[in-house]
Amino acid sequence: MAGRAVRTSRSPVQEGNPTVTSPVPLSVNAAASPWKRAASGANLLSAQGELGTTIFEEMTTLALATGAINLGQGFPDEDGPAEIKAAAQAAIAAGSNQYAPGKGIPELRSAVAAHQERFYGLALDPQTEVVVTTGATEAIAAAVLAFVGPGDEVLTFEPFYDSYGAIIGLTGARHVTTPLLAPDFLPDLDALESAFTERTKVVLLNNPHNPTGAVFPRAVLGRVVELARRHDAVIVSDEVYEHMTFGVPHLPVATIPGAAERTITISSAGKTFSFTGWKVGWASGPAHLVAALRTVKQFLTYSSGTPFQSAIAEGLSLPDDFYAGIISELQHKRDILADGLRAAGFDVYTPRGTYFINVDTAPLGISDSVELARRLPSLVGVAAIPVPVFCHPEGAERTRSLLRFAFCKRTEVLEEAATRLATLREKL
Repeated sequence: MAGRAVRTSRSPVQEGNPTVTSPVPLSVNAAASPWKRAASGANLLSAQGELGTTIFEEMTTLALATGAINLGQGFPDEDGPAEIKAAAQAAIAAGSNQYAPGKGIPELRSAVAAHQERFYGLALDPQTEVVVTTGATEAIAAAVLAFVGPGDEVLTFEPFYDSYGAIIGLTGARHVTTPLLAPDFLPDLDALESAFTERTKVVLLNNPHNPTGAVFPRAVLGRVVELARRHDAVIVSDEVYEHMTFGVPHLPVATIPGAAERTITISSAGKTFSFTGWKVGWASGPAHLVAALRTVKQFLTYSSGTPFQSAIAEGLSLPDDFYAGIISELQHKRDILADGLRAAGFDVYTPRGTYFINVDTAPLGISDSVELARRLPSLVGVAAIPVPVFCHPEGAERTRSLLRFAFCKRTEVLEEAATRLATLREKL
């Protein structure tokens, strides 16, 4: 076993509360309306079939109402490099304001290919093996829609980013999970093998992993590739946090022997450059897989963000010290927040990647992180996200006492959050 499972007991579902902030048993079958399948997959339907709002909306509303520091949603509170903003402004002024080609402007596709070779030694043809998307979210949606349908299975690790469950539900496929286990949030490899079946069509990875902060080593990725080959499954690898790892290198699954011919790699500008509102992403891989993804993508948005695409093409060519600076700055911010969380009395799981940090509330005698998340804004003026909302019911029980905090905020904001969190024990 790669690590211990978090002990849990009763379900954290709040009866009668239309805002669904924890998973409930799925009551929507494959014949239901597509929107209901999507909502159910993202844990937005109550056991009675009522549509709720996301945990992110609930926590943001609580933060606004109480004046709390919002460390729930993972978006930066300051802009990225000035030169990239200037490039976008120049592109607008120069008239780059109409539709981009459906597969993205040539400059950005070439920049993505150059980036993959520069950092990982992956050689891509920008004409046929790269497509630009409206953020990584569209790339993930187009990939899943392209390769699975009713009766198929999509395998993810659990906890999982909520959009994965939504798009899998939309397809009518079955969402199968294998758990990531605290404290290191790595999977049990025997359990991973058992999760594969003859119906597994797509393995949807997230590495570095949100919400746990895990960075998967070669042994885990190698087993994923081995099993995907055995079952002839496509690997869709969401690597948006690729430039945010601490003390360990990012290892794209496409670099593992036997993976490249069946892997679509996805990333975006939002996380790396702190321009989440621009929604510029991309997918790369073998031409036949990219063509299938592009076929679906062109009927979702066709194209978007022409001047932003041009600016991100320039951003991808920034020197190595820019990328090293991302890591050093985020690691400093991580450590500031981690100190405050330890002072609060939590068990802190130091992440090896992303800009999220998870804690266990059990040392404070609290087993229900959903309940604590609702109380934190008024108790100490900080908002967080309970990890169970990223899980199916069984996984919600296993992660019932875990909370996720984002540290992609200004240093002074994190210092204030750490100070506030340090008072938690005395206020409980």
